[in-house]
Amino acid sequence: MPDATPSVSSPDLRIELRGPVLWLTITREERRNAMSHDVLAGLAQAIGQAQSDRGVRAIVLTGAGSKAFCAGADLQNAQAFTTDYSEPHGHLAQLLRVAKASYVPLIARVNGACMAGGMGLLAMCDLAVASSHAVFGLPEVKVGVFPAQVLSVLQHLIPRRKLVEMCVTGEPITSAQALEYGLVNYIDDDVDAKLDWLLARMLDKSPAAVRRGLYTLKKVETMAFEESMAFTESQIALFTLTEDAREGQKAFQEKRKPVWAGK
Repeated sequence: MPDATPSVSSPDLRIELRGPVLWLTITREERRNAMSHDVLAGLAQAIGQAQSDRGVRAIVLTGAGSKAFCAGADLQNAQAFTTDYSEPHGHLAQLLRVAKASYVPLIARVNGACMAGGMGLLAMCDLAVASSHAVFGLPEVKVGVFPAQVLSVLQHLIPRRKLVEMCVTGEPITSAQALEYGLVNYIDDDVDAKLDWLLARMLDKSPAAVRRGLYTLKKVETMAFEESMAFTESQIALFTLTEDAREGQKAFQEKRKPVWAGK
């Protein structure tokens, strides 16, 4: 269950509600928006709480400034990867779990360099829009480690041979390559204009269909075919029982725009 305490901004993470969109901005511009343990915990808490708030229709994740989306773990911190080796669940792993379970769409606004653990933040999102100048990479081998945790969310997004190359060479790719490999939906010189364009095309759709649909999509990803069919044939029946489904069909018949209840 989400924490009952409302998420609040901190010096490293700005949390703000802009209409129906929750914006999560890493504000460590001087550290290229590198992740701290507080940032990871704050992101997990905010995303978790948003699941029970019907007013939140989408979550945008980004970094402050225009140079970096997220440079990954802060290597200036002696405990960059963990704070307690006796704890089986690390902060990044917990965040990836929360994002995986989210039925509020997560959108990455990649405003600059997206490196190492930042690739995990990108990959955990359902959609992504990137600036044309953004670069992407998995440079962990250059400091003697490997992008282990982010593989859980990256491996189904990017072609395996390209993923292996990025992991074992540590060399970055361009935004055009990221688009080609399927890491992002769109690249644009004006990332905010493209983000607004994408949000507008999502926010006018049925909240109930998006919420239950994203839940369904994520559930079937790891299912075998017959298991997936058994699950989805029951899910489609549940979709039709929602108020939004009845309104959508009625609006279609009456040739008007639907008025969504979100239920």
